[in-house]
Amino acid sequence: MKLFKQRIKPYLLLLPSVTAAIVFVGWGTAAALLESLQDWETGEWTVVYYHELFTNPVFWDSLFLSFSTALLSTAVSVVLGLVVTRYLYHYFRKNRWKLLVWLPMLVPHLVAAYLVLLFFSDSGLLSSLLYRFGWIQEMSEYPFSVQNRQGTGIILTYIWKEVPFVILMLLPVYYQLNSNYEAVIRTLGGGSWEVFKTAEFPALAPVLTETGIILFSFTIAAFEVPYILGVTYPKMLPLLSYQWYFENDWSSRPAAMAVMMVTTFLTLLLAFLAFGLSQRRRNQMSRGK
Repeated sequence: MKLFKQRIKPYLLLLPSVTAAIVFVGWGTAAALLESLQDWETGEWTVVYYHELFTNPVFWDSLFLSFSTALLSTAVSVVLGLVVTRYLYHYFRKNRWKLLVWLPMLVPHLVAAYLVLLFFSDSGLLSSLLYRFGWIQEMSEYPFSVQNRQGTGIILTYIWKEVPFVILMLLPVYYQLNSNYEAVIRTLGGGSWEVFKTAEFPALAPVLTETGIILFSFTIAAFEVPYILGVTYPKMLPLLSYQWYFENDWSSRPAAMAVMMVTTFLTLLLAFLAFGLSQRRRNQMSRGK
């Protein structure tokens, strides 16, 4: 009986959060799915909205922008966070360095987007300084626009917001690494790359995978940053769904729900694949491979 209680205790501790996720997230997802599969006039089951969605070039442009923006910002954030953590994790044992790095995490994404707009927009502080010092003759010559079709401002905002999160996720791994592995590799003539590839990366890979999928899922489904720094066309998927849901007539609402269901499906698919690879890697490490 005691052994049974020990085995079931972790599941009982997770029960409140799992229940909340199922009730709130699950109910909202199910409602969106049902609305996307029903005719808005007759209530009959149909997949016509998905057919119209997949033949609409507006949707594909939005999907490409959302996917590329999320992928690029995630990749850069993970790489920068890894580099900073690898070379500076000794300093992060002191709280003042941790506070300096994690300070951006205290800034909401909405405020972060406004700060990027304030400093780097065509009429922002940087362009004004360049004009004042004579480096540009007209404001139209400013080369660093953050509101463009490539989502430059969106990517920039997510990078400086998410790099501290990557550091937060990687620090425990570096603190738990056995320093004897590095000593052995360097004794055998290995350099920094061999140390990273052989001693560090096997332990980092699962955490990097999980951190990357968290950042990607958050970015591709976020609303506030693209709303402030996005352009009229193309819109990221959450903005496209919002526009179709609120700015058009009732007939566009099932299509808006279909957009969000496609986003949810892509995110879940990538999450399952990533976590599957991560778990496989952990199992291999536990067996000493």
